[in-house]
Amino acid sequence: MQKSFDLGYYEAIIQIRPADKDVFGYAIHLIEKRKNVFISRIESEKFGHDIYVSDRKYAAAIGKKLKARFAGGQLKISKKLYGYDRQKSKNKYRVVVCFRK
Repeated sequence: MQKSFDLGYYEAIIQIRPADKDVFGYAIHLIEKRKNVFISRIESEKFGHDIYVSDRKYAAAIGKKLKARFAGGQLKISKKLYGYDRQKSKNKYRVVVCFRK
């Protein structure tokens, strides 16, 4: 499946709350290891960081890896309908993966 490599394109947001350098660095490391996943942008919010990534399934997998590595953290995965693909006749979703330590 070919995805757009436009800088504004994203399928998922990984939210890291509160701001923690270890968790943030590990998440960036996991994303950079994958060749077909890219980071659209990184935003520093008041209580943590938001990482916009191009693959929603891999974002959920990163959330599960963060929960396994940093014990005691909470993981919440939610999705929101944002469009419809007419060629494939399927709904398009954006996923928010929130990891709280």
